Amino acid sequence: MHMFFRTLLHVLFLSRRKPDLAHDDVARTNFITLPTDLDINRHMNNGVYFSIMDVARFDMLVRNGVWRTMREKEWYPVVASETITFRKSLQLWQRFTIESRITGYDDKAVYLEQRYVRPAADGTPEIYAQGFIRARFLRKAGGIVPVSELIEVFGAPATGGLPEWIERWGADVALPATRAEAPSVWPTEVEQRA
Repeated sequence: MHMFFRTLLHVLFLSRRKPDLAHDDVARTNFITLPTDLDINRHMNNGVYFSIMDVARFDMLVRNGVWRTMREKEWYPVVASETITFRKSLQLWQRFTIESRITGYDDKAVYLEQRYVRPAADGTPEIYAQGFIRARFLRKAGGIVPVSELIEVFGAPATGGLPEWIERWGADVALPATRAEAPSVWPTEVEQRA
């Protein structure tokens, strides 16, 4: 429930008071590690990282004007795939920034990179964790908003092409379409030995 209030705080109050962003700008959203973010090891729980990244993406969407347009067109974003790599832990009451940027797109999805950053001893930003998100846009009336339509409305981000590994990752982790069969069948011990 606290993530809901964190999102509302950012989207309804803080994001609207920050400078506007272009679609390919890096959005910087500031946070602090709260007691409700911690796990039994007393550092930020790995699952919380994804939830806070959601809040930072909403901040970016409000500031670059995409959120307003999506609401007008009755579109909404969904995460299709996400991955994260951890480098350093975030401790209670530590301040950190999430840097969010559109990485590119393919024919089905938009890709974003998000970094958890804190100042190093010399003051330069240091990456604590780095995540990549593959997102799709859906219509409230049903159906997918094609990337070609997103580009028509918002323009193409000036990020260049997607790195090959991200395209491969997006294809490798994709599940079958929602209307296709997707049985949960685990390999047997005999199949595993083969």
